[in-house]
Amino acid sequence: MPVSPELRAQILRYYHVEQWRVGTIARQLKVHHGTAERVLRQAGLPRIGTVRASRIDPYLPFILETLKKFPELRASRLYAMVKQRGYQGGLDHFRHLISHHRPRSIPEAYLRLVTLIGEQGQIDWGHFGYLQVGKARRPLMAFVAVLSWSRRIFLRFSLDARMENFLRGHVQAFDAWGGLPRVLLYDNLKSAVLERQGDAIRFSPALLALAAHYHFEPRPVAVARGNEKGRVERAIRYIRDNFFAARTFTDLDDLNAQADAWVCGPADERLCPQDKTQSVGKAFIQERPHLLALPANPYPVQERVVVKVGKTPYVRFDLNDYSVPHTQVRKALTVLADTKTLRIVDGSVVLASHVRSYDRGQQIEVESHITDLVERKAQAHAQRGMGRLRQAVPASVELLTQAAARGENLGSITSALLRLVDRYGAAEVQTAVLAALARKVPHPNAVRLALETQREARQAPPAVAVQLSEKVRLCDTVIHAQPLASYDQLSSTLPASQNTGTGTEVPTPLHGTTKGKYPARVIHQIATQSKKE
Repeated sequence: MPVSPELRAQILRYYHVEQWRVGTIARQLKVHHGTAERVLRQAGLPRIGTVRASRIDPYLPFILETLKKFPELRASRLYAMVKQRGYQGGLDHFRHLISHHRPRSIPEAYLRLVTLIGEQGQIDWGHFGYLQVGKARRPLMAFVAVLSWSRRIFLRFSLDARMENFLRGHVQAFDAWGGLPRVLLYDNLKSAVLERQGDAIRFSPALLALAAHYHFEPRPVAVARGNEKGRVERAIRYIRDNFFAARTFTDLDDLNAQADAWVCGPADERLCPQDKTQSVGKAFIQERPHLLALPANPYPVQERVVVKVGKTPYVRFDLNDYSVPHTQVRKALTVLADTKTLRIVDGSVVLASHVRSYDRGQQIEVESHITDLVERKAQAHAQRGMGRLRQAVPASVELLTQAAARGENLGSITSALLRLVDRYGAAEVQTAVLAALARKVPHPNAVRLALETQREARQAPPAVAVQLSEKVRLCDTVIHAQPLASYDQLSSTLPASQNTGTGTEVPTPLHGTTKGKYPARVIHQIATQSKKE
C-alpha cells in the first residue's frame, strides 16, 4: 500500500532515534512489518534481520547469468529451466524472488536539441477521427509541419493520408512560409520511407522528386527516437488541446479556414520555446529571411490513376462514378484529380471535367454524355426496325421516304408498320402500303385502313395480335414474298390422298419431300388461296 510522508517520517525516526526494532515499529504504528522494512530499504538501509538460506541460492549464479543475456526472459520460462536443473520450489515464490534479481533498465538521458535558424523543419500526420460525407465515412487527417527554430506551425486537414495529399501539404506549407528549411525530418511514415533495414533507407520516389524540385534534404529520425522530432509531436498535441477540442465546423473547407486563422492568431501569439522573450510570430519574422527561396514554379501535385471504362460510360474513382462520352467505352483512360476537380483524359485530350465528390456511390454526370448515348441508342433501334421492315415490306422504303419529306417521325411509323406486319402478315401489308402510296397518304393510318378494307372484302374476321416469343418471332416473322406460280409444281410431289378436292394440291410440311422446306405461314397462305379458288 502507499506510504504517506507522515508515516515514512515516523518509521525512520523510531528506527534511528528511538532504536526500535522493525517488529516494534510495525506493532505500534499498526502497519505490516513488510511496509516498515520497505521504507527502511528505500532509505538506503541494508536488509534487516537474519537472512535465511533459500532453495534458490545454489541456482542464483545461473539465474543472474541468464538474466544478463536475456533481460526480458519471462519468470515462467526461467522457472522451467531451473526446475530441469533440480530446483524444488514453487512457481509463485520463484516469481517473487526473481523480481528482486532481475536487472533494471537504466533510464536514458537526452541532450536538449538546438537547431540553427532556418535549418530544420519537422513533418508528421495526425489522426483526428472520422468525418461523415454523405454515405461515406472518411478519416480526418491533419498534415502538420513545424519550423524547428521559430516553432511556426502549418496545419492542413484532408480526408485521407495518400501520397498526393502528403506532397500537397509540403507545397502549401512552403507557400505559407514563403520559403522552406534546408532539412526536413520524418519518422518512418510510409509516405516518406518505403523500406528500412538498419541505417539503409529507401525513400519514396515521389518524395525524392519533391525534394529535388525544392532542394531540401529529407532525413528520417532514428528508430524509436521520438525525441528527435518531438517538436512536431508536441505541436500535434497542442493542436488537439487548443484548436480541435470542442470545435464545430460545417465542412472541410470551413475547418481549414478556421485552422489558418488559428495558426496566424493564438498559435503565433504563444511564447517561442527557443527564445521566451518573444512570440512565435515574431520569431518566424526573424527566421523567414534564412529560409531557402521557392522555385519559380510550384511542384505539380495531382492524383494520377489509370482506369478502365466498362460497358457503361462511367469510370470509377474514389468510391464514385464519373461519366465519359459513350465513344470511350471499353478503353483505358487516365484520371487527374485534385482536391476540387477531376479530369478524365486520353493522352493529351481532356474528355470530361467534373467536380470531385467525397461521397460514396454517387454518379456524377455531364448531361451531354447521357443524352448523346440515348439518341444513339434510339437511332440504332430505329435502324434495326427499318431494316426488318424493308426486308418484309419492300414498298415501305418509298412510304418512309415520303413521310420523311413531310417531317413525320420515322421511328413511330416504323414501329406501327411492324406491328401491322405481325398482325396481318407481310404480303397483306405490302399490298396495303401500295394502296396508301397510290392515295398519296404515307402514314400508318392509311395502311391500316387499306388492310381493313382488304379484310372486309374477304369477309375475314378481325386480325388478332398474337404475342410471340422472341425465338419464334425471329424465325417466322420475316417473309420473302414469291410468285405464286412457282408453287404450282408442288402438286406433282403430293400423293393423291392430300388433294383438297378443289383441283389444287396442298403441300404439307409433315410428310414427303416437302417436310421442313417451306415456312408454315407460306403453306397457310397457299391453302387459303386454294380454298378461294
